[in-house]
Amino acid sequence: MRKPLYGRWLVTLSAALALLFPLFAAPASAAGTPPRPAPAKNGTPPPSPLTATAKDGTPHVRRSPLDVKDRAPLPSSRDALRRDYDRPADTAEHPRPSAKARTPAAACNVADFTGRSGSALVQQITSSTTDCVNTLFDLTGGDAYGAFREAKMTTVAYALRDNGLRYAGDNSAGTAQLVLYLRAGYYVQWYHPADVGTYGSSLATAIQAALDAFFANPASSTVSDANGEILAEAVTLIDSSQQNARYLYVVKRLLNGYNSSYDASWWMLNAVNNVYTVLFRGHQLPAFVTAVQADRGVLDTLDAFAAGHLALLGTDRAYLASNAGRELGRFLQHAALQPTVRPLARHLLGLSSIKGVTAPLWVGVAEMTDSYDKANCSYYGTCDLRNRLAVEVLPITYTCGSSIRIRAQDMTSAQLSASCSSLTNQDAYFHNLVKDGGRPVAGDGNTTIEVVVFDSSGDYQTYAGVMFGIDTDNGGMYLEGDPTAAGNQPRFIAYEAEWLRPDFQIWNLNHEYTHYLDGRFDMYGDFDAGIGTPTVWWIEGFAEYVSYSYRKVTYDAAITEAAKRTYALSTLWDTTYSHDTTRIYRWGYLAVRYMFERHPDDVTTVLGSYRTGAWNTARSFLTGTIGARYDSDWYSWLASCAAGSCSGGGGGGGGTECTGTDTRRLDRNCRRGGLSATTGNYAYLYIYLPAGTSRLTITAAGGTGNADLYYNSASWATTSAYSQRSTASGNTESLVIDNPPAGYNYISLYAAQAFTGAAVTTEY
Repeated sequence: MRKPLYGRWLVTLSAALALLFPLFAAPASAAGTPPRPAPAKNGTPPPSPLTATAKDGTPHVRRSPLDVKDRAPLPSSRDALRRDYDRPADTAEHPRPSAKARTPAAACNVADFTGRSGSALVQQITSSTTDCVNTLFDLTGGDAYGAFREAKMTTVAYALRDNGLRYAGDNSAGTAQLVLYLRAGYYVQWYHPADVGTYGSSLATAIQAALDAFFANPASSTVSDANGEILAEAVTLIDSSQQNARYLYVVKRLLNGYNSSYDASWWMLNAVNNVYTVLFRGHQLPAFVTAVQADRGVLDTLDAFAAGHLALLGTDRAYLASNAGRELGRFLQHAALQPTVRPLARHLLGLSSIKGVTAPLWVGVAEMTDSYDKANCSYYGTCDLRNRLAVEVLPITYTCGSSIRIRAQDMTSAQLSASCSSLTNQDAYFHNLVKDGGRPVAGDGNTTIEVVVFDSSGDYQTYAGVMFGIDTDNGGMYLEGDPTAAGNQPRFIAYEAEWLRPDFQIWNLNHEYTHYLDGRFDMYGDFDAGIGTPTVWWIEGFAEYVSYSYRKVTYDAAITEAAKRTYALSTLWDTTYSHDTTRIYRWGYLAVRYMFERHPDDVTTVLGSYRTGAWNTARSFLTGTIGARYDSDWYSWLASCAAGSCSGGGGGGGGTECTGTDTRRLDRNCRRGGLSATTGNYAYLYIYLPAGTSRLTITAAGGTGNADLYYNSASWATTSAYSQRSTASGNTESLVIDNPPAGYNYISLYAAQAFTGAAVTTEY
C-alpha cells in the first residue's frame, strides 16, 4: 500500500464491523480544530484524519493486503477503521460475529422504505433483516430523500423510543433494525445533505427520547451477545446523532461496568470500545466540551479505567486500556481542562513505559501530550518524542547497497542480509517485467529508500503511528512523499510476521518494495496525480503480482475468486480505492496477470502513458481501444486459472522463446526454457551484446530443484569464475549488469541441487 507523505502515500485492506480497534487518530493541528467527521457507517467510525481523503489536504492512503491467509492473525480488537479494507483473522477466543456489511438480502427493495411512512414504515424496518437495512447506507438522490427526510427519521426515532421502553435485551422486537436505520439516515444526510434535506429540532427531540428510553431500560446493561450487538450500535448512534454531550453518563456506565464477564462476548467488548468514538469525536461539538468542563467525572473515569486495567496490556484486549489513556490525554487540547488532565496524564505515564508490555498506554498518552501540551513536555517526560522513540525502538541501521537502508527494531545480521538480498534481487525481476530500461520517470529523485521494520504487528501498531504519522490498521505502508522535492525520503514501514516464528518474514516486504519501484519507474509525478484517473487495478494488482510471482507463491485467494467470475475485465479498469479489498487486490492481481500473459504489448502501451503522466491517454486506451474486447477470452482464462494454471505464482518476466538454432544462445528480450542439470553441473548459456548496452537484466525462474545464476563477461560462468551471481533458494534468481562489455557475455545455471524445467530470460 502506498501513501503520499505530503505527496504520494500507499498501504493494504471488506467492511469493518465496529471500532474494536486502537484509536490511532491524528491530533487536531495547531492551526485549529478539524471539521467534525461524518457519522459512522455500518458500525464503523468514518476514517480518522490519518485515513481520510480529506478536502483540507489530508493525504490519501493505500494499504498492504490483509488477507486472512496472508496476514497476521491479529486479535479481533484490531478491526479496520474503514469498511473497504479487509480485517485480519479472528482469534479463537473471540470469534467474530458476521459483519454488518454483509451481502444484501435478495428480498430487500429500496421502494419498501421510500414508499412507506408512519407505522407502515416502522413495520417494514422491524420485519426486514439487518442485512437489508444495512444496504440503505448507500442511498443517494431521490431514494435518500424518500427514506431519510426528517419527518421519516422522526417517526422512526419515536418508534425506537417505544421499542426501548419494552426492550428485552435481545432483538426479538427488531430493535437493531431501528437503530441501524437511524444510523443509516444520519450517515446519508451527512454525505448528501442536498439530497436528504436538513435535520432540525424535531428530530433532535425524537432521537433524545429514543436514546433516553433505550439506555434507561435495565436490559440495555445485560452482558450478553444478544444485547451487546444492539448496545454497540446504540452507542455509535449517540455519535451519529451528535448527542455526545447528553450521554456522557453512558460512557461512564460502560467503562465503570466493564469486568471479566464482558470478555466472553466480542459484542460487549465492542460496545465498551465504542464509547471512545463518542469521546474522540465529541471534541468537535462545543456542547460536549462544555459538559465535560461542568462535570469532569469522565476524566476520572478514563484515568481509573486505564490504571485499573493494566493487566489488559499484553492481551488481545489491550486496546481498551490504551484507548482510555489516549482519550484522556486528548482533553489536553482544551485549556480550561488542562489543570485537571495534566496530573492524570502524568499518572498514567508513570504507570507505563516506552517499551515492553505497557508501551501502548505510554505511547498513547505521550502522543497526546506531544500534540496538545508540548510546551510542558518536561513535566510529562515526553520531550522530543519522535526522536526519542526512534532511538529507543529502532536502534539498528543496516546499509543494503547504495539504494536501500534498513532501520529495524530487532533483526539479526543473517535476517538483515537475507532481507537485503530479497529486495536487491527483486530489482532485476521488476525491470524485466516492465521493460523500463532501468530509467526512472522524469523528475523522480527517490534514489534511496528507507525500510523500517518493527519486531511485530503489535509493535507496529504501538509505535508507527506516532513516529511516522500513519494509520496502522494494515499490513504495512509505503510513503513516497514528493519524488521531485530535494531531500525527500521515501520509506516503507513494515513489521515481522511474528505468527510465522521461528521462520522469519517481513510482512508484505516485496509488495511494498514493488510500490517503491513502480512509483519510481512507472508512475509519473506524485500519488494524487496517479490516481486522478482509475489506476488502482495496476497499482495494487501489479504489487500483488510481483510479490507472488517473484516469490513463486500461489495466490490461493485470487484463484478462488477466479472461479467465481465476478468481474468482467472491462469492469476492473474502473477500480478505485473506494472498492472492497477483494476487488482491489485479488481481482487486481488477476487482471494484471492476465494482461502480462495474454497481452504484454498492451501493458507496454499503458505503461508508456503512465510514465509520462498521460493518464487520460492510458484511460482511453483501456476503456476505449480495449474496452470489453478481451472479456470473452478473460472468462476463459479465469476458468483455466481456477483449474490450476495459476498455481506456482506465475510471472518470470514473460518473453518469447529465443529463436536461434544454438539452444545455448540468448538474445534481446527472450528466454530459454526447459533447462536442467544434475547436482554439481551446469546449464551453459551466452549472449552477444552490441556496443553501448547500458544494462543487461538476467532472470531465472520456474521448474523444480535449486539452480543458482552466474554471470561472467570474459569466459564461461562457473562457481569459481564469475563476476556476479544470485544464489537464493529455489530457481528464482535475478541479476542486473550495468554497462556490460560489447561482444560475448556468459551465463550459467549451476545445480546446487538437481533442477529441471527452469528458464532464463535476458533483456537489454
